[in-house]
Amino acid sequence: MPRGHKNKRHARKKRHQARGEAQACGSVQEIAEEPQEAAEKSSAASQSQPEAESSSTPEAPQKATPSASSTLSISSSESRENSCGESDEFQEKESPIEDQPCTIRPHQEMVARKVIVLLQHLLHNFNVKQLTTKEDMLKLLTKKYEDDFPEIFRKASQKLEDAFAVEVREVNSSKPSYNLISKLKLPNNGRIRPGKGFPKTAFVMCVLGIILIRGNCASEEDIWKVLKKKRIYPGKKHRIFGEPRKLLTNYLVKLNYLEYRQVAGSVPPRYEFLWGPQAYAETSKMKVLEYLAKINQTTPSAMAAIYEEALKDDQGQTEARDEDDSDATDQTSEDPSVKLPANPTVPVDP
Repeated sequence: MPRGHKNKRHARKKRHQARGEAQACGSVQEIAEEPQEAAEKSSAASQSQPEAESSSTPEAPQKATPSASSTLSISSSESRENSCGESDEFQEKESPIEDQPCTIRPHQEMVARKVIVLLQHLLHNFNVKQLTTKEDMLKLLTKKYEDDFPEIFRKASQKLEDAFAVEVREVNSSKPSYNLISKLKLPNNGRIRPGKGFPKTAFVMCVLGIILIRGNCASEEDIWKVLKKKRIYPGKKHRIFGEPRKLLTNYLVKLNYLEYRQVAGSVPPRYEFLWGPQAYAETSKMKVLEYLAKINQTTPSAMAAIYEEALKDDQGQTEARDEDDSDATDQTSEDPSVKLPANPTVPVDP
């Protein structure tokens, strides 16, 4: 192959990887915003609203805001902005004034604000290990928005799922109560460590995504290069993820979600990350790719090469499971040591 063609193909691959890496942690930059920044944005947006709520409307606790309002732009179904760009205020993306008829704009804007309020409330209750009841949510939204509750709840749940990789699940049907359930079986429902805290599931999914995009093996330098762009720095405590180096190289390695090994022959020693056995057991390349595509408002097939690899990997896992099930069935039927329990009601021939 001519050298020019090789260089072009290599350049395309590099651009593809860089674009994929930016998408792999699409929600992290928004998650990283400080509570004060989020509060200032929320305050500025509320002052610009054409119709204000009455002062009696309950506000979500401030503890719920370290990331809630600032994560929304990445997962908003109304937004078509690419997440690897600079983050904008949620209100600007969710309900652009010029695009909506004046007759319905105020109500839609207030519904969008109520989505943020409910999201913050759910996140705050998760942080303090408290269930959220439907009754409390309705009180929070006030009677005026009771009819809009299904839509508000659905949108808040979707944004939490996209930003934190958690599911808002009903855990008590007698008195409808809800909790955030981690998409991975991380300890303490995604908190990793006991006690209060926010779910780390999105961080794990993002790192798995970086590794997948880098060809199933990513150097430690490459991982931090991407994370630093999202304001996640080794040795610096993060509002959501704690101390990220410890989370990455200690907890997630011990829990077998990541494999951390020295690059062969590297002097001075360099290290790289691969998927660990627990990651393969609890998710798949296709699921990680689907998650990244969803939070970036695209489709898994947009990254064609990785999509094909994920598709083959999923098919291989399905075939392996089917083969294991078939072998287990054959062994049970052929093994003479496996006896069926005797039934005393069935007569035995003499």
